Amino acid sequence: MKLRRVVVTGLGALTPIGNTTEEYWQGLISGVSGAGPITRFDASKFKTRFACEVKNFNAENYFDRKEVRKYDIYCHFGLIAADEAVKDAEFDMEKLDHNRVGVIMASGIGGLDTLISEVKNFLEGDGTPRFNPFFIPKMISDITAGHVSIKYGFRGPNFATVSACASSANGLADAFNYIRLNKAEVFVAGGAEAALNPAGVGGFNAMHALSTRNDDPATASRPFDKDRDGFVIGEGSGVVIFEEMEHALSRGAKIYAEVAGAGLSGDAFHMTQPHPEGIGAILAMRAALEDAEMSITDIDHINTHGTSTPLGDIVEPKAIQSLFGEQAYKININSTKSMTGHLLGAAGAIESIAAILAVKNDIIPPTINHFTDDPEIDNRLNFTFNKAQQRVINTALTNTFGFGGHNASIIFKKFKE
Repeated sequence: MKLRRVVVTGLGALTPIGNTTEEYWQGLISGVSGAGPITRFDASKFKTRFACEVKNFNAENYFDRKEVRKYDIYCHFGLIAADEAVKDAEFDMEKLDHNRVGVIMASGIGGLDTLISEVKNFLEGDGTPRFNPFFIPKMISDITAGHVSIKYGFRGPNFATVSACASSANGLADAFNYIRLNKAEVFVAGGAEAALNPAGVGGFNAMHALSTRNDDPATASRPFDKDRDGFVIGEGSGVVIFEEMEHALSRGAKIYAEVAGAGLSGDAFHMTQPHPEGIGAILAMRAALEDAEMSITDIDHINTHGTSTPLGDIVEPKAIQSLFGEQAYKININSTKSMTGHLLGAAGAIESIAAILAVKNDIIPPTINHFTDDPEIDNRLNFTFNKAQQRVINTALTNTFGFGGHNASIIFKKFKE
């Protein structure tokens, strides 16, 4: 069976450094930090009192009051990014076969705000089980995909993927394969996350996963830096439109890039720690290369998982060197989490957008906040520290890894008909 080709025809982003795709991209190439003091709740007693929040966000600017109450904030984020992506793709909705348009909207955590609120209200009450009828539909991780489908009448495959921080990358890989296998013509695919609340921050603090650099939030996310002390939690959403190539060409769609391949793997090692030799990461990247029918010399850029955690930032470069050998030194590597923080289940989607735009514009966004080389990391690798770099980028690979040992790698390339 000949696999069909898949291209990217729409993008949507709501992030800590930009509330549209264009704002997000300009923030990336300008090296903007999205970190600052937490305003979502009183974090004065928490070990970490800062995060990468979406700025200047008011749900009532996007939804009527009934919809504001009906959706969790993570769903607000996802719907907004999906709407931008769908509009960016410029479909003729009357000609589009809605039965052949699928939706995958991932979330690692889902409606945590709603869960906290409802449980708090119950515990503070008289014990009578009075719960909001929207409690369950607002909380569950699949509901954003459902609402996107309902809004546009898209009746193709419709679901959410949940694999911790790899969730949206898994979703993009699924969308890619569904279209290749002729199960759909178009997919709205991405992820949304909103865990900036006491449970989210407190839970990750308890794991010692978050940076506690409260005196300098803007430089706290320091991927590959010797003095990194954990990730900075972020929020937001990223959505892409994947489309079968001939379908896109027949309607004269603009094409950002082609989806070349995807690889998935499991570490089979530890609940939260990566395999020390990066075996799962190697398997995912190798599988993506094989799927794309590419060699190691074809990759120009890698957008790493690069979370700014002590272990992860050692293992991933080690995995890249193990797979790419001497070729690794010719690749521009970066971590856009240095600017956005870690969007958990939405990370794979916004970082795929960064890789797609890097391919389109021939610009590598920087890894900001680098001050001191880590002797445990081979700094002959080009981490694109502190300043964006222009170069021809024919192919870009993006890595996303999640607790539980979930690994996903996706390759995008310049489109040639």
